Amino acid sequence: MGNVFTKSDIREAFPDTAQADRRIRDLRDFGWVLHARSEDASLLQEQTRFVRAGVEVWDPRARRAADPQKAISAKVRDDVMARDSYMCTTCGITGGEEYPDAVMQSGVLSVTKQTVRLPDGSEREELVTRCKRCRAGRGARSVSVAEAMADAAGLGNDDLRELIGWIGGGRRRPLPIERAWSSYLGLPPDARADVRARLVERSLEE
Repeated sequence: MGNVFTKSDIREAFPDTAQADRRIRDLRDFGWVLHARSEDASLLQEQTRFVRAGVEVWDPRARRAADPQKAISAKVRDDVMARDSYMCTTCGITGGEEYPDAVMQSGVLSVTKQTVRLPDGSEREELVTRCKRCRAGRGARSVSVAEAMADAAGLGNDDLRELIGWIGGGRRRPLPIERAWSSYLGLPPDARADVRARLVERSLEE
């Protein structure tokens, strides 16, 4: 586990396979965890790290059973995305929105399956909207009511009120510090240096 490879390595290993690098990326939809530089800062831009294998896609029956788009019609997909306010249910990114921590990379949404554990201990499979990055980083995902309540229980009053506001509005509001970070990342290197110097100076004055 943890092997690093590049597109050139893939093409060399599969010289007779068309779009071999895209086929490798598609493995993420079957539970394979492959990290790019956006998930692992130690990687170079052209590198990908193999973290964990998923469904044995070379087995036709296993592939058909695990197909994330199996039986998901276009209408159902549209209904699920509309229900989720066209946001990733993991990170809150919307389609086409830039990630605060990765300027020039924007959210690409799709509908996938996840397992929900209910308070009575039973499980139910649900369709949810998730972005490509969250699918790649987490693979198959399950959630539970108990986990959601436990996470909320650790919040202070101010954060709890903020969460209730997100729930009431149906979407997550970016925090001021995240908007500032995103604006900073969008600047060219020389402008970043100027902003950093000004912010440091301001922090020393306070």
